[in-house]
Amino acid sequence: MLTASLTRRHNAWVEYDMILSWITIALLSFGLVMVYSASIATAEASKYTDFQPAYYLMLHALYIFVGVVAGAMAFQISLQHWQKLAPYLFLLGVALLILVLIPGIGREVNGSRRWLSLFVINLQPSELIKLFAVLYAADYTVRKGLVKDHWGQAFLPMFAVMALVGGLLLLEPDMGSFVVICIVSMCILFLGGFNIKVFAGLMIALPVAFVSLIFSSEYRTARVFGFWDPWSDPYGKGYQLSHSLIAFGRGEWFGVGLGGSLQKLFYLPEAHTDFLLAVIAEELGFVGVCMVILLFVGLIIRAFAIGRQAANLNRLFSALVAQGIAAWLGVQAMINIGVNTGILPTKGLTLPFLSFGGSSIVVSCIAAALLLRIDWENRRMLRGLPK
Repeated sequence: MLTASLTRRHNAWVEYDMILSWITIALLSFGLVMVYSASIATAEASKYTDFQPAYYLMLHALYIFVGVVAGAMAFQISLQHWQKLAPYLFLLGVALLILVLIPGIGREVNGSRRWLSLFVINLQPSELIKLFAVLYAADYTVRKGLVKDHWGQAFLPMFAVMALVGGLLLLEPDMGSFVVICIVSMCILFLGGFNIKVFAGLMIALPVAFVSLIFSSEYRTARVFGFWDPWSDPYGKGYQLSHSLIAFGRGEWFGVGLGGSLQKLFYLPEAHTDFLLAVIAEELGFVGVCMVILLFVGLIIRAFAIGRQAANLNRLFSALVAQGIAAWLGVQAMINIGVNTGILPTKGLTLPFLSFGGSSIVVSCIAAALLLRIDWENRRMLRGLPK
């Protein structure tokens, strides 16, 4: 009896992708430790936190708990139902982006109107729209399969929808999320087999549009010039990047030790959010940064492998969702790493699974749950079991 019970438990675990599960757990756990380390001084000195050093630790742990619960609920929904919900979820995301821009409803912080106050927590619609855009783009690609070589019927409607979302995001302003959504949507359309000529035109049009957006706003122009030479104005537009680079320099190979960062002591703004990687670099060094990168590489490889298996099983929507999530998390992680290391201008994007932020953590957990669900359905289909 004991042997039969152990066999049943083993078979139950075999139905889940344990590599993906452990990578997700490792990222969330490591993020919890580093958010506490990066935020303890700020929390201890702030009236907003009642001078409680563990304030951000407890709040981040609560976000992770809510994210795990939300992920467990998302896992219960089949990809067939997610496909039916995709257009409606996308419309919900657009409605939230409009609401956040209405004075008195949207909450403004540091000149950006990106949050909706839900009394207990603040909801950031731009995080939700990333997930909804992946689902919508995957559904759109499947629906337009018969006309994917036709510019007018296949590409223009999607372009109009993304232009609407992009315009709303730029009004916040949140150019980082706009860039992520554009790249991910184009990746899904490309992986779905849309005409290569469309993307040849985009390779020319998108850089031109991107440069135009930068120079059409003094705010964005200042960020770009600050990124090119942060030391020309280290106390102004180059302040964040210069202190991030100092943190990387102090960390060297193995870091100054966990909790030993100086830049988190009111030098580096947003140390526990956008610039968490700089604190990791200072405290754990090059080795710590490499560990983070390897975890993300493992996550992306697994996600693409799950998508490829779904494609082999003729589950196109599931395949595109898995690969879209891989592209989204990979692009956002690369942008955040690039910002922290001075390769890219400051974008205001969190590091998925790691940075402090309720909306980001919850949406990342849901994305991981969708990947696990796709893999679970793949395994059951291979075994001839119902999904």
